[in-house]
Amino acid sequence: MKVALVYDRVNKWGGAERVLLALHQIWPEAPLFTAVYNPKTALWAKKFRVIPSFLNKLPLAKKHHEIYPWLTPLAFESFNFDPPAGGYDVVISVTSAEAKGIVTKPQTLHFCYCLTPTRYLWSDYEDYFQNKTLRFLTKPIVAYLRRWDKIASQRPDVYLAISKNVQKRIKKYYRRDSKVIYPPVETEKWRPGIDGKPADFFLVVSRLVAYKKVDLVVRVFNQLGLPLKIVGVGQQAKKLKKMAKKNVQFLGQLTDAQLLGYYQKCRAVIFPQVEDFGLVPLEAQSCGRPVIAYRNGGVLETVIEGKTGLFFEKQSEKELIGAIKKFKNLKFDPKECRTNALRFSQEEFVKRMKRLVEEKWQKMS
Repeated sequence: MKVALVYDRVNKWGGAERVLLALHQIWPEAPLFTAVYNPKTALWAKKFRVIPSFLNKLPLAKKHHEIYPWLTPLAFESFNFDPPAGGYDVVISVTSAEAKGIVTKPQTLHFCYCLTPTRYLWSDYEDYFQNKTLRFLTKPIVAYLRRWDKIASQRPDVYLAISKNVQKRIKKYYRRDSKVIYPPVETEKWRPGIDGKPADFFLVVSRLVAYKKVDLVVRVFNQLGLPLKIVGVGQQAKKLKKMAKKNVQFLGQLTDAQLLGYYQKCRAVIFPQVEDFGLVPLEAQSCGRPVIAYRNGGVLETVIEGKTGLFFEKQSEKELIGAIKKFKNLKFDPKECRTNALRFSQEEFVKRMKRLVEEKWQKMS
């Protein structure tokens, strides 16, 4: 079975990139097709034979692909999956944007591992285009991209969703059924500490951008006076540091080895945002630590209320304060947190993905 991988753009590091590395573990010979490739900002991709599109040669495209929105669909349609060697039996696109729009022949089985239907076109359009002038000026481009995205969404033979939350969105916007295969968590890397005893601080691990709602957590801990440590960088860093009191500490960007110690020692991880899946709550649980999370999005599938964490109902100071006070009167078993996280291990992802792809391919051939 000859396999190829396709990804929107290879120029950063995050959850989707972890998925690609797990797929590489299953099919190490599979090349990686992408619109743009920046080896300086995607060191993880050195393991792959990366094949970028013509877009990679255009000015600024490696760093600012967003200036070519009308060309990106064409970039993926230009790939040929039928080389002289006989072509690919299976192509797996990992995407939240245009990679699903590749064109394959009937004998090639196309799996789309969908991170979410394109956010700025569908579910989050209102957030991306709040500025009325921008919305007016981009209306023709958005209309074109929506039409193309609808067409492209019908090209994959099989849809796989990263969560039930995304599964519903695929059905709503693309009218396609999908099967959920959760992204992998590196449970061997994220392990409980030797003594298992937490310190006194709470922890936030997040990019410091508006939708992550880190400002809500800072305001709450300003009131409570409890120790809070924040890991991450982003556009809101200066604003957040300015508003934070002395009990709130900003640690910046940490290595995984450094972050591990904070996961192991925190009382709980605070997770105030809405995510399609969310790796941070599972990394925390894998280290034996509970989560205090906003009741929305993928976290509903990864945190067991009362056993591995608890939820608050609204993204408000009152609700989060209530949850923290409730948390202080509860006890959580680190072993239960760890056991829950193991359901999402990399080994489990590899096993399920390999079995599904091979079964579908054998039925077709």
